[in-house]
Amino acid sequence: MAKQEPQAPAPTLVILRRREVEARTGLGCSTIYDGIKAGTFPAPIQLGPQAVGWVESEINEWLAARVAARDTARKESKPRGQ
Repeated sequence: MAKQEPQAPAPTLVILRRREVEARTGLGCSTIYDGIKAGTFPAPIQLGPQAVGWVESEINEWLAARVAARDTARKESKPRGQ
């Protein structure tokens, strides 16, 4: 009988509702949906006939990308020698 390797626990999937997404991102409802339409913001998942939610990790990745873009812009705008 072969010994089984322990399996890593599955990552916890956390779903955020719109108000939580607004609070975390600082964006309003219209801006969120405009971003979804433009393909620049994570799309929600359908939870029920009239309920949607966003995957927390996708929102965190979107926020991290905004921070990285800011930091890159700062580095590029600094004059040489500073």
